[in-house]
Amino acid sequence: MTSKQHTAEHGSQLEQVNGFTNPGIPEHSPRVTDSSPAAERTAERQIAGWFILSMIGTIWFIVSYFLFPIEDGEMGSIRLQNAMLGLGATLALFSIGVGVVLWAKTLITDVEVVESRHDIAGSEEDQAIALEIIEQAKEESGIARRPLLRNTLIAAVAIAPLPALLVFRDLGPLPGNKLFETLWGPGVRLVQDPGMVPHEDRYIRAEDVTIGSAFHVIPEKMYESEHPLNEKAKAAVLLMRVDPRELNTDPAKEDWGVDGIVAYSKICTHVGCPVALYEHQTHHLLCPCHQSTFDVTNHCAVIFGPAKRPLPQLPIAVDDEGYLVAQRDFVDPVGPTFWEINTRETSEQ
Repeated sequence: MTSKQHTAEHGSQLEQVNGFTNPGIPEHSPRVTDSSPAAERTAERQIAGWFILSMIGTIWFIVSYFLFPIEDGEMGSIRLQNAMLGLGATLALFSIGVGVVLWAKTLITDVEVVESRHDIAGSEEDQAIALEIIEQAKEESGIARRPLLRNTLIAAVAIAPLPALLVFRDLGPLPGNKLFETLWGPGVRLVQDPGMVPHEDRYIRAEDVTIGSAFHVIPEKMYESEHPLNEKAKAAVLLMRVDPRELNTDPAKEDWGVDGIVAYSKICTHVGCPVALYEHQTHHLLCPCHQSTFDVTNHCAVIFGPAKRPLPQLPIAVDDEGYLVAQRDFVDPVGPTFWEINTRETSEQ
């Protein structure tokens, strides 16, 4: 074989392999339910059974919520209720999914069709065609002529959201302005965070705060409140002392600090992580979760990271005994950015 012949043969083989021929639509293979009315009825009953099983799961979720209550201090009751609620929710959602899949696989027509593309428009003719397609889909799915499947599906889907009402019920009443209010107020002393053991010796005097130092601070008597950990999540503060000459103080906040001592919320304005790292040489506060960085010398303005607004500042002063106290509560909302000032205005209206 010559080189020219080899090239010609090789080229013809490539053309034959790479050439495209429309194979057409494959021949439809009917299912058992397409030709056997008995099999069709059996499939319909099976699908309805799955929908009924979904309803049973939803009802079991609701019953379990009251049948297995959570008892204070009993971890076993929490695990038991979670297990029963999870069983009900899984059964409810899984059964709806299985029923719908079986309906599509056994009863809805599976004949392949081809429709040529056409320009999209909103003419009356196109609207009529769209309505015709909807009617055709209704007929092919059998939802109009299969009342058992239609009604059980509607019932299962209708009651499926009911467990969510019980879950929302456990969230308690609407918070009102509680998200914008902390235990800080006029005259409330700043106390070093001692964990769960409060002690008066942890009150902080101005002279105890040296330049470069940082204190993790909470309001006095916080652990005497009804929900101390919830209150701490809003009221935790970092107290630092900076050379007053390095502070770029806003004239409107001139009296919010004491000789370079400033206090800022410890709750990051990104997603609420604790801002616990203080670099005293650069005067930067760092959130360890997503590396948002705040500049203490500029009212904790954001200089890096995903946070969108500064840490709220707590106005402080010194009382007659020399202890650091709050002048008032935070002016700006504490925590993630979605608690914006306009939200405060909405809640007050």
